[in-house]
Amino acid sequence: MKFSVSGRTAATGVAAAAVSTVMLLTSGSLAGAAPAPAQAAAPDIPVANVKAHLAQLQSIATANGGNRAHGKAGYKASLDYVKGKLDAAGFTTTVQTFTSSGSTGYNLIADWPGGDTDHVVMSGSHLDSVSAGPGINDNGSGSAAVLETALAVSRAGYQPSKHLRFAWWGAEELGMVGSRNYVNSLSTADRSKISDYLNFDMIASPNPGYFVYDDDPTIEKTFKDYFAGLNITTEPDTEGDGRSDHAPFENAGIPVGGLFSGADYIKTAAQKDAWGGTSGKAFDACYHRSCDTSANIDDTALDHNSDAVAHAVWELSS
Repeated sequence: MKFSVSGRTAATGVAAAAVSTVMLLTSGSLAGAAPAPAQAAAPDIPVANVKAHLAQLQSIATANGGNRAHGKAGYKASLDYVKGKLDAAGFTTTVQTFTSSGSTGYNLIADWPGGDTDHVVMSGSHLDSVSAGPGINDNGSGSAAVLETALAVSRAGYQPSKHLRFAWWGAEELGMVGSRNYVNSLSTADRSKISDYLNFDMIASPNPGYFVYDDDPTIEKTFKDYFAGLNITTEPDTEGDGRSDHAPFENAGIPVGGLFSGADYIKTAAQKDAWGGTSGKAFDACYHRSCDTSANIDDTALDHNSDAVAHAVWELSS
């Protein structure tokens, strides 16, 4: 840097310039010196948007024999609905096929461009229902929350340091067939790239509890801290342990976590005191029944859990 002044003025100018240069470097105002911006917190997930997805899944079931089960038209229509939303939002989507019980099954995988693909944060839910009903809590609720979180990633233009991947599994109700097929299709190297797998299976039970998977300490703490901030107590998920799509990931050595609002187990008096609702009654009396419709949803649980999904995705991927 060259100055055209002389004497004391020059010395003062040099000193001032030096100070200014240090301040510019420190504040990141010089070209090439700007620090990476801090990632914003996860956005609020509008529960109305999540419920709109559930209404679509209900309509699909109603138009296709009352269910969205593996091998039925309602399942494929559900997958096409989710895929259409993700494609329009800029995700790279892949449909993986498999065969189970004599029928073709489908997994939907959606990758958000960017992030370190050697460190993948993956969130998933099963999209199929049982044949007895439309499966709006089990598991439209998890599927809709994961979908709306993915769409929130797109709306925010979120660019985390880790790579984001979302999944909707087929044939979970037949024994985690779709998710197991996916994990088995991965090479050892690709399995090692999945830093976290988050599973959401039933998160809006009408007599809800707030259960957090206790499989991985870091993921568990992420969820527990979030609910503590809402003054909501949580319990470890023992009812659903190993009974949903996190199991194939955990068996492959991948850290897993997730949320659950309860199925056909009975809410205790202590749980009623903690969470409200009705003791002596199942968390979801319509579990695997025809009455698991859009009326079988607790909006508050759906809202809290959907926000928790987004919180964990942002927190673990930043």
